[in-house]
Amino acid sequence: MLTWLTLLATLAAAYAVLCLVYYLLQERLIFVRRPLSRNHRFRFAFDFEERWIRGCDGAQLHGLFFPAHEAVGVVLYFHGNSGTLRRWGKRAPRFLRSGHAVLMPEPRGYGKSAGRLSEQALLADAMLWYDHLRERWPEERIVVYGRSLGSALAVPVAAQRRPRCLVLESPFARLIDPARHYFRWLPYGWLLKYRFANDLAIRNVRCPVHIFHGERDAVVPVASAMKLYASIPGEVERRIHLFPTGHHSDLARFARYHRTLRSLLAGEGRTSGNDPRRRPEAERG
Repeated sequence: MLTWLTLLATLAAAYAVLCLVYYLLQERLIFVRRPLSRNHRFRFAFDFEERWIRGCDGAQLHGLFFPAHEAVGVVLYFHGNSGTLRRWGKRAPRFLRSGHAVLMPEPRGYGKSAGRLSEQALLADAMLWYDHLRERWPEERIVVYGRSLGSALAVPVAAQRRPRCLVLESPFARLIDPARHYFRWLPYGWLLKYRFANDLAIRNVRCPVHIFHGERDAVVPVASAMKLYASIPGEVERRIHLFPTGHHSDLARFARYHRTLRSLLAGEGRTSGNDPRRRPEAERG
């Protein structure tokens, strides 16, 4: 009997240690940050400008602006949880080709951006970047784009401002969804310091919403994207574009992704009357 009690106590202690380790290291798991020297020189085959703003707490925040020839609009692009603008900047041409300039902010702690991480600070910074664009661009010409973790910044911005359109690539309803997928054996609901409840924030979005998601996504389950889609108010124009063989980071290999993106940037992707409770089979393929 004592042996079994000892074993159970050992297992319980080990589990508690695992929970503690996850709690302490969760920022490193969620935010895979890569700092860059302020002297780092970016190299792209197209024009760009470095932009700096003060964060909500005075921290220096960095971003890249990619101008478009005779731009008809601008895309505020919030990137995913890993890498820097040295990598993400290569995605700018997909928007430039449609006559849209691109502003890509670097979250605090990434690249050249300084500042301490917190959910509140990240969200406040995102609003500041949007307002930075509003100084020169009318809102009806601003498109907000969120990729994966970047959706957690894009959705609240679109909810509190009035951009022309919100585009989400591989988004989640709540951060707890991918956490549940990866750490099923942990009480993640109690351990997560970051909530990023997109499904709540999106209820206040009033602009058209487009969601791109791969059905084979092993990072953010497609069910999470469907939950987010179902949370969009019924009167809001919206569409979800599902890719049956798509994964988390490869949607750009599909010609349909680029056709749809060009169409919605041109203002041709407007839709209405979709039932958010119905799986939109017409948008699969």
